[in-house]
Amino acid sequence: MNDQQPRVRRDHSAAIVGFFLLFVAGVLFYDTYSVDRAVAYGVGPTAMPKVISGGLAILGVLSLLSAVKGERFEIESTDWRAVAIVVAGFLTLTVMIGSGAGFIPAMTVLFTVTSYAFGRRALMADAAIGVVLATLIYLLFSKLLALSLPQGPIERLFG
Repeated sequence: MNDQQPRVRRDHSAAIVGFFLLFVAGVLFYDTYSVDRAVAYGVGPTAMPKVISGGLAILGVLSLLSAVKGERFEIESTDWRAVAIVVAGFLTLTVMIGSGAGFIPAMTVLFTVTSYAFGRRALMADAAIGVVLATLIYLLFSKLLALSLPQGPIERLFG
């Protein structure tokens, strides 16, 4: 009779991703100490990089735990059409910001195009959601964090 437990196979790709995410989180967190923290108002430019590095660290730890747990999963095939649509959305965002359209319209288009790429067909609803999210992000970064984002006609309304 065989009393040996079956060996658990480790997911090496999840471990690599986990270590990479932890490395990027560490670099990002360390890099915040080189940023000039003197701001007249708001929480300053180092707040969001620290939040992002914390999120990356959490994702890195979770990825490492997934690798240790040893669960296998089936890799799905890549939908190259969706990838091309998202890339086109990023190119459109770049052109819009470069032409002076501003952050809010460019991010609205990116959100709508990305939603479409993932199979959602409610374009007007997605555009409305995109406007709200882009406006909230713009106000968070420009007013609370005192960072400047590309301004267009809409952003100038917030003075």
